[in-house]
Amino acid sequence: MDRRLFLRSAVAAGVSAAASPALAAQFAALTKVSSNVNAVTSDRAAIEIERAAVKELADSLSGNVLLPGNEGYDAARRVLNSGIDKHPAFVVQPVGATDIRRAVTFARERDLLLAVKCGGHSYAGKSTCDGGMQIDLSTLRHARVDATHRIAHVAGGSLLGELDRESMAVGLVTTAGTVSHTGIGGLTTAGGFGRVGRRFGLALDNVVGADVVTADGRLLHATAEENADLFWAIRGGGGNFGIVTNFEMALHPMQRRVVGGDILFPGSMVREVFDVYREYGATVSDDLYCDVFTASMMEGSDGMAGFHVCWSGPEKQAEKVLAPLRALGQPIVDSVRAWDYVELQRSGDSTEARNVAQYMKAGFINDVPDALIDAIADGFEPLDGRTIFLYCQHSGGAIGQVPTPATAFAHRKSIANMFVIVEWAKDDEAASHVDYIRRYWKSLEPHTDGYYTVDTADESRAVRHANYQGNFPRLMELKKKYDPTNLFRLNANINPAG
Repeated sequence: MDRRLFLRSAVAAGVSAAASPALAAQFAALTKVSSNVNAVTSDRAAIEIERAAVKELADSLSGNVLLPGNEGYDAARRVLNSGIDKHPAFVVQPVGATDIRRAVTFARERDLLLAVKCGGHSYAGKSTCDGGMQIDLSTLRHARVDATHRIAHVAGGSLLGELDRESMAVGLVTTAGTVSHTGIGGLTTAGGFGRVGRRFGLALDNVVGADVVTADGRLLHATAEENADLFWAIRGGGGNFGIVTNFEMALHPMQRRVVGGDILFPGSMVREVFDVYREYGATVSDDLYCDVFTASMMEGSDGMAGFHVCWSGPEKQAEKVLAPLRALGQPIVDSVRAWDYVELQRSGDSTEARNVAQYMKAGFINDVPDALIDAIADGFEPLDGRTIFLYCQHSGGAIGQVPTPATAFAHRKSIANMFVIVEWAKDDEAASHVDYIRRYWKSLEPHTDGYYTVDTADESRAVRHANYQGNFPRLMELKKKYDPTNLFRLNANINPAG
């Protein structure tokens, strides 16, 4: 890599907030625009953007503008799901809210297709696009904790691990997913489950303020008292209303040491595992997070079924709380132990597939009837050459104690978010694996009640709108107010046209 470009990326990511105007100008001067840029509008119509306009945008930013062929372009455009391989016309890497405002204004004035990438975890690849502008927030990462007021100030492109590390350093925590390299923006605006969510609510329940760049290029501060309608909308409405440049998150006292890990049984015990879970998961203490799952690996298809747990209550009570799970019999794996919460939060990072293609279907479940257990067991088809996960992520507790109209997130009555994922080597054909999951999902979907918007792939407009349930009419009015042209459409989109 060119040393100047390496220095630029490193400084932008690490000290963007402190960069001097002179240094920012030096970085901006590194962007080279040699010709007009072919792009597409929000409706995918081909257009050409003049070289001078792109150069003017680049010169106005403290961050990067990357074009195809530029160093760093391919890394910026990629998302976690390697089955998604899209090529934006150019990528903007902002280092502050002003950069984002200018990029959003540029895209709106030219009706450019616009994608916003934080951690890149969207299974459907909605944080990238072909031919449009991608705003890559990887250069806008920072977490600062105000321990006195128990508030974390988190830049909009930050990864969850940064929040966990800074808050737990002073004995505080908030709900922040289960994989540390997840981006805060997508997770928090959609909902935000996590290992302490049953104690402290969804990530969005802990947002007390946010700075948002809206489609008209304004930077608005949103709280319960200021721009309260926008504050309501971004807590569950996803990326429909703007780009959050800063989150203010409520923090809670918690010890660093928790009890967590996996209790795994043979795949042949899937019915017994889910039968235990249906009562246990709904009635256990809010201090316990307990996922239930069945899975088979790409190499070898024997399969497994079991539980992933995190007990954040008094350590001495953990054995008693977990006893009903171990009562199923001798597990093939029991990795449950006392360990550092931040370490547990990072424990799943290495299992996040980066060289495989993926496809997901998902939905919330409000109970676990016999018919659902039968559908899970009967439809699961292990096969060498692909990995299958059927996972139910624990909900309930404090999450369900928030009235549904209080935030835009509508699915307060669920006991779990159930999703099924298939993974295969990225160079293999996709059709057979995708078709299998779609068939499998048809037997599971009747037992669901809506879905988690960050997990969506190929849903119709009618299904997307219906998923917001009783909150949809208000969301539609606010979409018309804050984004009447649907600039922010690559998400679980609320189309203002109806």
